Amino acid sequence: MILAKVKGNIVSTQKNKHLVSEKLLLVQPIDLEGKFIGNKDLIVIDNLDAGIGDRVMVTQEGDAVQQILGHKNAPVHSIIVGIIDGIDIQK
Repeated sequence: MILAKVKGNIVSTQKNKHLVSEKLLLVQPIDLEGKFIGNKDLIVIDNLDAGIGDRVMVTQEGDAVQQILGHKNAPVHSIIVGIIDGIDIQK
């Protein structure tokens, strides 16, 4: 899993028929302090109603995504599995 911040919504009028009802978001990985890392944005499925600016946990395992969606009919790699309320790190 990776930590990421939601940067925007993806609107797709044409997509795989098994993803028609799925919400797509644009996220970018972050570090534990909330700073963006890397320069790669990800397109992820959102079944948890995350919004722009939310910190989220993303899994990038195709098998896990297929289990969550309940089918193997769409080529999906990334899905939001949690919305982060806070991070507490003890040093």
